[in-house]
Amino acid sequence: MSHPATDLPHPDRCVIMGVINVTPDSFSDGGRYADSATAIQRGFELAKGGADIVDIGGESSRPGADRIDPAEEIGRVLPVVRELAAAGVYVSIDTMRAEVAAAALDAGARMVNDVSGGLADPGMIPLLAGSGVPYVIMHWRGHSATMQDKATYQDVVAEVCDELRQRYETAAEGGIAPESIILDPGLGFAKLPAHNWTLLANLDRILSLGRPVLIGASRKRFLGEITGSTDGGPRPAQEREDATVAVSAIAALGGAWGVRVHEVAGSLDAVKVAAAVRAADPARAAAAVRAAAAVRAAAAVRAAAAVRAAAGG
Repeated sequence: MSHPATDLPHPDRCVIMGVINVTPDSFSDGGRYADSATAIQRGFELAKGGADIVDIGGESSRPGADRIDPAEEIGRVLPVVRELAAAGVYVSIDTMRAEVAAAALDAGARMVNDVSGGLADPGMIPLLAGSGVPYVIMHWRGHSATMQDKATYQDVVAEVCDELRQRYETAAEGGIAPESIILDPGLGFAKLPAHNWTLLANLDRILSLGRPVLIGASRKRFLGEITGSTDGGPRPAQEREDATVAVSAIAALGGAWGVRVHEVAGSLDAVKVAAAVRAADPARAAAAVRAAAAVRAAAAVRAAAAVRAAAGG
């Protein structure tokens, strides 16, 4: 299994990662793509609509969800990964399990999106070490059934950044190339609504960690709560698309590498508009590029020093 270290999309705008949940209990679509044929068709729709990456998951990570057997997870995702990858779609596998990731990579997936950042399965980092496979490390404090019990912070931005930095350094020490790592602040995972908004408002501090940042806010409950419904409760998941597009624009304007969304069209327009705004200020754009390059270089130096220290040298 060999993948180039540069196998990471970098268009001239924020990347669009389209989501397919091959699960019967997805919060966002209620199991609409639970069978392989429907999920495959949806994957092609997302790619045709402009998704740079199609992210396929077979285990629900919604708050309160129970875990499933690894064999069941593999059975759900593998036919979808294989079919889409064979047709040239850039496929990401959304899993916390090294066993599932290995099967998906063998079937043609080119990225691993691990919501646990390697904490759920100690085999994940060794699996990816030296492979060059892009690896998304999300901020995570525990499995879905109990994660909201851990949504306690004194300073959510500082703590999320510190915990992400620790996972990034652990991955680098374990042999994953720093340039292959993407960071995700984990909106909605062990976070209350106020935590999510604070993280979005401080995207620059997450970017200061020196790696590309992925934002996954699509259709999440905190969007439904801020927009509301006519009965006074949160807006249903399927009616949160406009709010999702707004977050995509904010994230892209703030410098996020990518947004993870269930519908492509609106967010694709949003990130194109954001790219045009950023490009309209050449001095600001050039300064942002220089700053990002300096931060990435510093992060690479820190990671290399950590690897040397771990090796006793």
